[in-house]
Amino acid sequence: MDWTQPYGPLIETTMRVLTWNVWGEYGPHAERSAGIGKLVGELDPDVITLQEWAGQATGLGYHEAHSSGPLPCAVLSRWPIIRREEHTLPGGATASTGKPAEAMAGNVLFCELAGPRGPLQVFSVIIGSVRLDESEVRQAQVRELTAYVAATASRRHPALVCGDFNAPPDSDEMRMLTGKSAPGTPGVVFYDAWEVAGPGGHGHTWSNANPWARPGLYPPRRIDYVLSAWPRAGGAGHPVRCEVVGDEPEPASDHYAVLAELRY
Repeated sequence: MDWTQPYGPLIETTMRVLTWNVWGEYGPHAERSAGIGKLVGELDPDVITLQEWAGQATGLGYHEAHSSGPLPCAVLSRWPIIRREEHTLPGGATASTGKPAEAMAGNVLFCELAGPRGPLQVFSVIIGSVRLDESEVRQAQVRELTAYVAATASRRHPALVCGDFNAPPDSDEMRMLTGKSAPGTPGVVFYDAWEVAGPGGHGHTWSNANPWARPGLYPPRRIDYVLSAWPRAGGAGHPVRCEVVGDEPEPASDHYAVLAELRY
């Protein structure tokens, strides 16, 4: 292997990926949905993953797939969707809260896209456990998620895992996903697009500057991610640019969104 080109000649073309928790039908839903659709139209991403989807950003000319359940996810794609599956990430009551398991279940929507440069595997994810003291539940859901990715995705083609993980980058659950601790499933680790290709800074997607988020009294955190599997041949899936978007003074959701550009 040539150490100067361990993946072979690097792919120069890229794709644009947007992930966004769009907050269901809360607040002024019709007004917010219009704002979400407007920003998506302006950004013109190739692939969009949405969480807490309630019909937002439809009718924009994308191929679409949606999941069911209390925390539905969606995938919108410029390219045809040739395969789709849903998967539940089981919850579990913690010793500290005794909260019903079903209230903390997560959701995954997997779609395989017929992209112009080969198959693209996309997982739209929401980790359902929100409370600060529920890390143990989130870790269990991450183990379930990585086992599902390992069983579902081909290692030959780019794989993206995008969504709302309700956990900051230094948490045990995110360290499992990014190779900073023992992975939830052996060999299943990801690049964090913000960490690899962001402009620096905190990159908060949950912020008390956001009037929809402020009432929750949570600390500001980066909890939404574009994650890509260890690069395939040519560096496919490697992040080259990342930014937080949807953070205008009158935002369309309680979460800000993440836009990433990756080799493809």
